[in-house]
Amino acid sequence: MTFKAEYIWIDGTEPTAKLRSKTKILADGAELPRWGFDGSSTNQAEGHSSDLVLEPVFSCPDPIRGGNHVLVLCEVLNTDLTPHSSNTRALLRPVAEKFAGQEPLFGIEQEYTFLKGDRPLGFPEGGGYPAPQGGYYCGVGAGEIFGREIVEKHLDLCLAAGLGLSGINAEVMPGQWEFQVGALSPLEVSDHMWVARWLLHRTAEEFGVSASLDAKPAKGDWNGAGAHTNFSTRSMREGYDAIITACEALGEGDKPLEHVRQYGTGIEDRLTGAHETAPWDMFSYGASDRGASVRIPWQVEVEKKGYIEDRRPNANVDPYVVTRLIVDTCCTELERRGQV
Repeated sequence: MTFKAEYIWIDGTEPTAKLRSKTKILADGAELPRWGFDGSSTNQAEGHSSDLVLEPVFSCPDPIRGGNHVLVLCEVLNTDLTPHSSNTRALLRPVAEKFAGQEPLFGIEQEYTFLKGDRPLGFPEGGGYPAPQGGYYCGVGAGEIFGREIVEKHLDLCLAAGLGLSGINAEVMPGQWEFQVGALSPLEVSDHMWVARWLLHRTAEEFGVSASLDAKPAKGDWNGAGAHTNFSTRSMREGYDAIITACEALGEGDKPLEHVRQYGTGIEDRLTGAHETAPWDMFSYGASDRGASVRIPWQVEVEKKGYIEDRRPNANVDPYVVTRLIVDTCCTELERRGQV
């Protein structure tokens, strides 16, 4: 007897990496071995020295194939087993370990847009535009909602795989949706997000549409697509002073630009100060303010404990990068102030 293991990894495409995968047939009961691939075909190596290594780091049931088949998320290594330059998970690991005692948790809200050809699903096929945004957000009915059957199937697949999804909703533009992952630790939320993204692309493929993580999939007076990132530590979940410290740490010195430059391709197109965003080159925080860089939810201000929401990350952000930056910046300052 055998089972199929779908090995998934993140390639070296710039400016935004893509997901790749291939299938390995293994004997029942076998351990998941390292595997190789041609890095010259994934923008990760030159043809004269193209072998790279897939190192399994997370696996879950394969909800598409069913049975005992599995999905296997991998880190990319060089042949000397050092992390490849495209391996952002390897950069997160030591930061997550260093600050594990502060118990950081993340919830990431992944927005995305279904495209039919090069137009968002729900836009008129012959050109032109649908009714202005407003009724589509959390809407219901065939005139407001496009792609629900794909969204529901994707949700079911993620839950069957054991991924930590916590919700879904229709977003502000036609064909635009969101799913949420977390609250989980930095490595867990990132691993689950990458596998959920793979399942999203794979599910949409069966319906003849593509799922885009473009930060501004439709130009003009339409919302962009983000990955709002909710964050807390144990001290933030226990008191308000730590909440303010985290917000101030994110806005200190050159930290805002350091973060924004790594928050995904097309950040200037999305963070314009309009469409529920703050300008990309300015930093602000405030309670219940969706026009701020970082929002303190209203219930957090009332209860004086909880979490913050960094609203700047793009839909195409690398979750390994955004979690590393936030943990390093906020936990370093919390530790310095003795608020751990």
